[in-house]
Amino acid sequence: MHKPLGEFIRLHREQTKPQDVGLRADGRRRTPGLRREELAQLCDVSPTWLEQGRPVSASAKVLGRLADVMHLTAAERTYLFRLADKLDTSEANHDSPSANFAAIVKAIRTPAYILDRQWDAIAWNRPATDLFSGWLDQGKSAAPANLLRFMFGSSSARSLIADWPERAQRLVAEFRADCGKYADDEPYASLIAELRRDSEEFKTMWNAHHVLGRDGGSRRFRHPTQGALTFEQVTLNLAAAREVKLVMLLPA
Repeated sequence: MHKPLGEFIRLHREQTKPQDVGLRADGRRRTPGLRREELAQLCDVSPTWLEQGRPVSASAKVLGRLADVMHLTAAERTYLFRLADKLDTSEANHDSPSANFAAIVKAIRTPAYILDRQWDAIAWNRPATDLFSGWLDQGKSAAPANLLRFMFGSSSARSLIADWPERAQRLVAEFRADCGKYADDEPYASLIAELRRDSEEFKTMWNAHHVLGRDGGSRRFRHPTQGALTFEQVTLNLAAAREVKLVMLLPA
């Protein structure tokens, strides 16, 4: 375990009161807060594992237990996982639709939508609904409105997106960059396996290992009722939820 990770765990262990985790604080304690052995027991790990500065790889499951026991805030939990170089895939940390997300896209007058880490659309506005026929106009169905599923699994995408082959290649390269070394972890792994199984084009593009930043650029559409449309795409990560992306299509 890297030294900064061990120091961070020690600091928050010492700030966690025994009574806050159901332990009795009997007798005098040389160590403020929880003892190392107590935290290890609560997290079901060996006491020698904690805070030793050894190159031990902490699993995401153990890190999640540590965060829960020490009552870390969302920001502290994110920092813990970053120090350990792990992806937090717990349900408690999943980005989900919220009133704030809906308010953000509703305030934008041009097509705008928000994607979570696996590129499911979790909020979008009316202009985006009107533009993306076959994707965001399907309503809140049981299946997530995933951008890659739409791109490779819907005939509407091929007719709507003017330069479909180039855009499809770019999207796959951008998604690979997003996944990074976590492509074999959930929630990415199941989605990638599904797309590889259902689309030979996705499989070929994914196997090419191209990587691109999601930097925006010109987006051209052939809308069934609005005709030819051109936008300039702007993509931003939200400070309050860094795993999600706000995508805006501005008039070109």
